[in-house]
Formats: sequence, structure tokens, C-alpha cells
Amino acid sequence: QVQLVESGGGLVQPGGSLRLSCTASGFNLAWRDIGWFRQVPGKEREGVSYISASGGRTAYADSVKGRFTISRDSANNMVYLQMNSLEPEDTAVYYCAAASWGRGSFREYDYTYWGQGTQVTVSS
Repeated sequence: QVQLVESGGGLVQPGGSLRLSCTASGFNLAWRDIGWFRQVPGKEREGVSYISASGGRTAYADSVKGRFTISRDSANNMVYLQMNSLEPEDTAVYYCAAASWGRGSFREYDYTYWGQGTQVTVSS
């Protein structure tokens, strides 16, 4: 059974940091482009960042550029999203998703597999 699992969410004060992790069971992330998305209740899910299967190509939404860093450890079947200088506006459920090789983007329909999400709350 193919499954993506996110972890690392939680409550953090403004200016703080969190590192989200994404792993998979049932398939190897190493052959997939991986994206991170987030969603706030009542709003559409938005793309935050993605990384190519090789790790050589990354992209970030303007709202997180300079604060978030995506990386991957293919040997351990993991993808990470390091989030620094967190702001209340970053509060959302964060999802990782897997796309075919070369299909990484900010478009939801490019992604085949999705995790269940992890809640990130930025509040004092």
C-alpha cells in the first residue's frame, strides 16, 4: 500500500522554526519529485515548495522564499521542509505529495500521492 506520512508539525511562536519530514511506505521517494503544499480552512491548497528527484532543482512560493528550505535524503527515503522565521500567516495544514520524475510543480494535479497532513500553528 502506497502511503506518504508527514511529521514535525506543532505549535511555535512567531520567529521560531520547525522542520517537517515526509516519508513513504510502499514506494521509493528517490524516483519522485516531491512537493509541499499547505491549506488553511476555507482556502484553496497552495504550493509551498518542491524538489526534483535528483535534488538538483528546487522552487519556493514567494511567500516563503528565503525562510523555508526543502531538501531530501534519498538514502533514507525522506524529504524535509525546514521552516524558519515563521509567521502567523504560515499557520496551516502542511501536506507532502509525490509526482512522477520531472513533474514537480505548484499544481496539485501533477501529484499522484498525498499524505494526510500535519498541522503547523504559529502563535504567541
